[in-house]
Amino acid sequence: MIRDITSLVLSRPHKQCNFIEFKEKKIVYKRYASLYFIACISKDENELITLEAIHLFVEVLDRYFGNVCELDIIFNFHKAYYILDELFIGGYQQESSKKEILRICTQQEDYMDESKEEGFARPRTGTR
Repeated sequence: MIRDITSLVLSRPHKQCNFIEFKEKKIVYKRYASLYFIACISKDENELITLEAIHLFVEVLDRYFGNVCELDIIFNFHKAYYILDELFIGGYQQESSKKEILRICTQQEDYMDESKEEGFARPRTGTR
């Protein structure tokens, strides 16, 4: 299914609309530079709201990484997933504030950095 959708999206001319009927679903996609963001929604969902959600995700990625590119997503995919998880829970938009999403993600990153530093600074006790 992923290959079918990918080839369908990549083969479309750039001037066509960003919505594709696919089996019992709708594919909504948006291209930003060389990155494609693709969402699969049910037939009764609103395509324009989905496009706005994709745009919000890209804006947050841009602010977080500073002009996001393929390498940012490849080498920091866990951060991209974390941002996506802050935006959506169970397929529903959870948070719409870019500032709040960035604050939470930065706070999480600081927490992870502190945990790593504590792990290296604390000597191990006990034997195995």
